[in-house]
Amino acid sequence: MIRKHSATLHGHRTSFSLEDEFWSELNAIAASRAISLAALISEIDDARSPESNLSSALRVHVLQWLKTEKTQDSL
Repeated sequence: MIRKHSATLHGHRTSFSLEDEFWSELNAIAASRAISLAALISEIDDARSPESNLSSALRVHVLQWLKTEKTQDSL
């Protein structure tokens, strides 16, 4: 199920839509890095290209994170 979420990034509120599975993985990534979810979302927002929307950037980040974990597990 896709849900709307909100975050404050650099002093302004923004919203994005994510499937529950992506939301759960973002929380797990933040926890594994010992940073807040807001800090992780802010990092991803800062790194995304201007042509990309935040929802897509968050999904791509999760995918890249999981692919990296899988690669490290197979070493």
